Amino acid sequence: MLDDATLAFVGSGTMAEAMIKGILDQKLLAPERITASGPRPERGRELEERYGIRSTTSNTEAVEDASVVVLSVKPQVLPKVLPELVGQIGAQSLVLSIVAGARVASISKGLSHHAIARAMPNTPAQIGEGMTVWTASEQATAEQRDQARSMLAALGEELFVEDEVYLDMATALSGTGPAYVFLFIEALIDAGVHMGFSRRIARELVIQTVLGSALFAKDSRRHSAELRNMVTSPGGTSAEALYQLEKGGIRTVLSRSVWAAYQKSKMLGGLGAE
Repeated sequence: MLDDATLAFVGSGTMAEAMIKGILDQKLLAPERITASGPRPERGRELEERYGIRSTTSNTEAVEDASVVVLSVKPQVLPKVLPELVGQIGAQSLVLSIVAGARVASISKGLSHHAIARAMPNTPAQIGEGMTVWTASEQATAEQRDQARSMLAALGEELFVEDEVYLDMATALSGTGPAYVFLFIEALIDAGVHMGFSRRIARELVIQTVLGSALFAKDSRRHSAELRNMVTSPGGTSAEALYQLEKGGIRTVLSRSVWAAYQKSKMLGGLGAE
């Protein structure tokens, strides 16, 4: 879908690299058609050597003649970057933002540009197993939406939503979700060590269990409660463990945590709009 597009990344951090790697792995674009800009020349050279792309420390140089511009800077840097790019992006170009909390309207106003897509990828995108929820402005053409979709699909699964409000929800659920899973993994490993396993063995047992369980849940397409019941015998070890988890309020704690992340995402978006 990218065909002969020229791609510019404004911001050359971890998620930008994940997208570059995914695009190249999927052979969506030749490396010489990709430019990444960032403040550190050594980071640019690292990306050049690793992927064969071009790099620069000038954001305006990066976006020159780019048909797709990816905003991949940190949220606190965005207010400094937008004024710098006003009038520098082609009128027919797509701007794809992966900046957390930055609203489509804010980006459009800050750039004086109307074809905007906004996406919320997550950490597993770095290995091509991400979950990205995205949306686009009404002014983004069907072709531009296809470009965004093909780029985001290179990171794993992608889901388009019409209403931008779902981006804040996605930030709290799938965007922040890996942090919940990593904490759960950490706690299980610590429990294994407490019982007497070495940390190496406990880690191997836990990670494969979590991975296998997730793949099984995805493949079976059964309700999670049904899957849980499959491994919970009356009066057995799973029943006892689950009783303690429920007694500790695991569902309530998780729900409150996701809700808090959702409120924080909305707050950050509100600040960005100002």
